[in-house]
Amino acid sequence: MRRTALAALCLVAVTGAGLTGCQSGGDTASAGSQPASEQAKDPKNSKDSKDTKEPFAGLSGGEITERALAATTGAPSLRFTGEIPDEESGGTLRLDLALDKKGDCAGTLGLGDEGEVELIKTGGTLYAKYDEAFLRAQSEGEPQADVDAVVEMMAGTWTKMAATGADAEDIAGFCDLDEVLGDAGDGSSDATRGKATTLDGTPALTLTEQDGKDRYTFYVATEGEPYLLRLESTSAADPGTITFTDFGKPVPAGKPEGEILDLDALG
Repeated sequence: MRRTALAALCLVAVTGAGLTGCQSGGDTASAGSQPASEQAKDPKNSKDSKDTKEPFAGLSGGEITERALAATTGAPSLRFTGEIPDEESGGTLRLDLALDKKGDCAGTLGLGDEGEVELIKTGGTLYAKYDEAFLRAQSEGEPQADVDAVVEMMAGTWTKMAATGADAEDIAGFCDLDEVLGDAGDGSSDATRGKATTLDGTPALTLTEQDGKDRYTFYVATEGEPYLLRLESTSAADPGTITFTDFGKPVPAGKPEGEILDLDALG
């Protein structure tokens, strides 16, 4: 599952939309343009100027996209939610995770109608609470008595294991913000500017990028940091939508309360 999730996060844009990880993400303003801060000071760019009313005045769509990816990958924490295809199962992977660059995370992962797992990773420990549907789907092909025993023991109960263990490695990979976002901020883009809009109450600018038959739409915040707020893909290989929120907010990754089943102790 993790390969698909990574391919669809920065992912969908970086690997499919012409964003290549071979170029520096330094000052992406065009050679003849001023930085945004200097433009604001320039008398030519007064309040009466039409350009000052336009988000990211003087920047191309590609430059805005690059700045958005740089800001997003530079965030110490964020939350992403969305649905993307899972290549291995052919189903839809549902994600709602808050994560940070320390490797802590909290949220849920689900796969189609095959149930859901609630996750918390804090420090070197991964806590997981599986529902019955998830456990049965993951145990397909096993003897019925064994499956029933696992469901009886684990369904709805918090479990814990070392995050570095073989059984935890794939799921724990979702909790590493640097690993999830990879080198998305080091790319270049040919995106085209779209219209100003509002996304969940946040002013944003839309940008689109085309790669053959695949189309990608970016929503970039126009106030404060130019974070990437949403990424929509109509790619045949990686269709889906990912929404980014809660930039810089603490991840609620505390140890769960109540009974916790130690899977490592069970051997």
